[in-house]
Amino acid sequence: MNNAPQILVIDDELQIQRAIRTILTEKGFKVTTASRGEEGLTLAAANVPDLVILDLGLPDMDGVEVCTRLREWTQCPIIILSVRDSERDKVAALDSGADDYLTKPFGIEELLARVRVALRHSSGKQAPQSKLVRAGQLTIDLAWHIVKRGDEEVKLTATEYKLLAYLAGNHGRVLTHQSILTNVWDPADAEHTEYLRVYMRQLRKKLEVDPERPQVILTEPGIGYRFIADE
Repeated sequence: MNNAPQILVIDDELQIQRAIRTILTEKGFKVTTASRGEEGLTLAAANVPDLVILDLGLPDMDGVEVCTRLREWTQCPIIILSVRDSERDKVAALDSGADDYLTKPFGIEELLARVRVALRHSSGKQAPQSKLVRAGQLTIDLAWHIVKRGDEEVKLTATEYKLLAYLAGNHGRVLTHQSILTNVWDPADAEHTEYLRVYMRQLRKKLEVDPERPQVILTEPGIGYRFIADE
């Protein structure tokens, strides 16, 4: 248990706190809880967690502010868990630095899956890792800029590859339209979602078995996209 990941849950609903603590503790995680934003920030500063599960509707401050303040000094994964399900709230949270977003009520297995993905992605950033990302028949070599579908190399334009590399390099995370446009194109293009739609359609034609039913590059309606890599 000494090496078990430390998870900080910031949520003012005690029932949710207890439920998450029970679920995660049973899976071998160490769990700390806070009911207020300032309390959560203090706990995080005193003992930096491996992952934060954060509610948006806290009694002393908005969860987006908590997320923004955490991002000033730590890159630990942040999963938002909230009753707010509007696209605006999700985009605001993700743009403030959150890695993922789950709406209450949530499924236990889905929460655990999101936690595993976030921790895996985080550990990959901190330690030497393979530059190969695999997703079904796809293999993406981020070091050599080679993309294969089965044994056949897929030819991509420079922009198509840059877009795919950003998605694959952040696999498992929800990436907003704005963050993709800013990183792949330019901050000045952050509102030009038509660029993204065109290139995403081209990528799916080249990469997906059925572009109309994508299994690798998933759409998060009104928010952005998520790249699904193999375990």
